[in-house]
Amino acid sequence: MKGMCGLAGMFDGAGERPMDRGLLARMTDALAHRGPDGSGLWDGPGIALGHRRLSIIDLAGGAQPMTDPATGVTVVFNGEIYNFRDLMARLAGLGHDFRTHCDTEVILHGWAEWGPDCLSRFDGMFAFALWDPRDRTLFLARDRLGKKPLYYALLPGGLCVFGSELKALTCHPGLPRDVDPEAVEDFFAYGYVPEPKSIYRAVRKLPAAHALRWRRGGAPEIAAYWSPSLDDAPVSDGMPAELAGRLAEATRARLIADVPLGAFLTGGVDSSAVVSQMAGAMAEPVKTFAIGFGARGFDETAYARQVAQRYGTDHTERQVDPDAVDLVDRLAALYDEPYGDSSAMPTFRVCALARERVTVALSGDGGDEVFAGYRRYLWHLREARLRRALPRALRRGLFGALGRVYPKADWAPRPLRAKTTFQELALDDLEAFFLSVSAMPDRDRRSLLGGDLRRALGGYHAVEALRPHWQAAAGADPLKQAQYADIKTWLPGDILVKVDRASMAHGLEVRAPFLDHRLLDWGLNLPAAVKIAGGEKKAVLKRAMEPFVPRDLLYRPKQGFSAPIGPWFRGPLRETVREALTGPLLARSGYVEPAAVTRLLDQHQSGLRDHSRSLWLLLMFQGFLRHDAGRAAP
Repeated sequence: MKGMCGLAGMFDGAGERPMDRGLLARMTDALAHRGPDGSGLWDGPGIALGHRRLSIIDLAGGAQPMTDPATGVTVVFNGEIYNFRDLMARLAGLGHDFRTHCDTEVILHGWAEWGPDCLSRFDGMFAFALWDPRDRTLFLARDRLGKKPLYYALLPGGLCVFGSELKALTCHPGLPRDVDPEAVEDFFAYGYVPEPKSIYRAVRKLPAAHALRWRRGGAPEIAAYWSPSLDDAPVSDGMPAELAGRLAEATRARLIADVPLGAFLTGGVDSSAVVSQMAGAMAEPVKTFAIGFGARGFDETAYARQVAQRYGTDHTERQVDPDAVDLVDRLAALYDEPYGDSSAMPTFRVCALARERVTVALSGDGGDEVFAGYRRYLWHLREARLRRALPRALRRGLFGALGRVYPKADWAPRPLRAKTTFQELALDDLEAFFLSVSAMPDRDRRSLLGGDLRRALGGYHAVEALRPHWQAAAGADPLKQAQYADIKTWLPGDILVKVDRASMAHGLEVRAPFLDHRLLDWGLNLPAAVKIAGGEKKAVLKRAMEPFVPRDLLYRPKQGFSAPIGPWFRGPLRETVREALTGPLLARSGYVEPAAVTRLLDQHQSGLRDHSRSLWLLLMFQGFLRHDAGRAAP
């Protein structure tokens, strides 16, 4: 394994035009933060591949681009294939000769032996670009859950440009930079731009678990090679013990490294579970890292210390204060397109902290999606059951009317926010789930988005990004259907993007045992009553971890890893956020209505409403506009 890296390239799908090696170098250098340990360029007739390397295993070998001398196949690869040693032994038994001890070469020989079917044999997180001169084919692929990113654009004349991040593609002078109106609507609805869209019309994200195959002279073909199964698992008393064993196995598989290794420890159930399994598998103390805010309701470092003390970890923690909002400019440059999850701030900080001492860190990402840890799952399950018990006309009439007249209570606990509950009960399951995951409600979005943008949308609504995944799981129980939709949208679009960019900014590799695809498949298909029991979310995971994690930590209310931006925007950052959002950049962009922005600010800062999430979205969108304007400058 060579570790987390960055890749870039160009392909002439129509002919064999010479590639601009200087341009390839600029595209590759734009990803230097992803691979500080080395770089490589390779080009041939109508094809060019570039790579930046962060070394994790086989530090002396595994340089890329890598070419198989027997076939001429060349690959650039970002990620880790955890079962590469087993695959190497299997391929050697089939007559393949290996020159290195890294997983990159396994891709070359796996392609030679199995072709595109090699993807079904790879266990890991990856994105790679492979050129096969024998049939003049470009092959782009991305891992099952979308842990590693891959952007591409098809330019006039049959040219394809691609890279790990959008910033590599924007180095190409021929890339159109027209903003996609649907992506703007999606961003303000979800807080991110769901794949396959990007903020630019011309650029697409290769979806998770998909491959693009383009034979020169033909047309590109994109196809899925995997999706989570939706086969119900039978209930058994042994499920908690089986879960613990599966998590231990997935954790051990992610401990292979020739560099220092540690873990994030937020104080929540998932990261505590991972650290407990690491402690049982490692001879030396686990290095753990935590970030706190010093603000009531937002700081879980005391719980993190509790786990650290139980397992004798080598623990480091640090506080984040309101000055961290200065990260907005850096985050805009880091994420390239609008990204509105405020937990990007503490994630960026904990990655920086971890990188001071380790090169690889394990995280608890995926636990909530796989074992139903979000509050919205509990409410969706309850409301879906009630919807199915009542006639649609009654729900629309009664609950729709109540939802319109009931006052909005942002300050209240969810059970007392009757307005939201009434609104959701009046809708169908998909519409209600969309409302529960929305970063900005429809009403606020309609008043905020500028008239020209609304007209350009032509009636498009962001719920359409969820619809195909919702329909794909139409036969599943309501909880599994919601989890499946999240695994296809929220997980790759928000959670994994956040961690990938924040970690890569510091040359840190992050591995997530809960996102082992076998564990995910198994957990997703557990019965709803096992995942949510008596109102307890992640019930089976908590039972599984009772021998390993303090009970008061397991069964306390979920807090989440987020920044206290609401109080900050009313207090120490009051003037900073107002000045940024009422300045000329947003007003002149035409994307938002200035009066609506001012109204959101006034209502939030007076304490009348909590618009912190909407204001953060606007702040990050403004950061994107500023960064994009800077890229466009000569």
